[in-house]
Amino acid sequence: MKEFIISILRESADLKLKFAKGSYDSIIQAKEIIEKCFKSGGKVLIFGNGGSAADAQHIASEFINKYSIDRRPLPAIALNTDGSIITSISNDNSYEQVFSRQILALGQKNDLAWGITTSGKSKNVIKGLETANEMGLKTIAFTGQTAPKIKKIANCVVSVPSKSTGRIQEVHITTAHIICELIDKSFEKK
Repeated sequence: MKEFIISILRESADLKLKFAKGSYDSIIQAKEIIEKCFKSGGKVLIFGNGGSAADAQHIASEFINKYSIDRRPLPAIALNTDGSIITSISNDNSYEQVFSRQILALGQKNDLAWGITTSGKSKNVIKGLETANEMGLKTIAFTGQTAPKIKKIANCVVSVPSKSTGRIQEVHITTAHIICELIDKSFEKK
């Protein structure tokens, strides 16, 4: 069991190092898009399914409260948190529309849509990003390596070179924390 645990931790660490070597530009681009959104009075609409939904909530809370330093609250909404909205849209329309309909209702000029999908194939995340694009919102996608459609529709794609959902999620949240720390520094109270 000890060797198994060590192998998982090594796999996670190795993936993060591999990701770091090829992803500086996309991380910087994501941070700049998010910073511009907040500085222009926009809000971040974050969404995903399962573990990615939990990450969306986590990231939204870091923006609204703070990540590591005192700064003003920054507007962010995790679109996967309201069970009544999600079940209503799923029941009356389709689960594929749970994020796109919320973006239609809440999205405004200068807002940003941030979709998270480890597979890159989540139809509702893709539909949400497409709707955001149609509305003129900037889009960011966090995904794994198998995301050809996402790569065509998002303004910025942060792609983890793995097919392992767990390892991809570990890199996603680490990357989100890096972005949150950079954003904190941009909005730090002087």
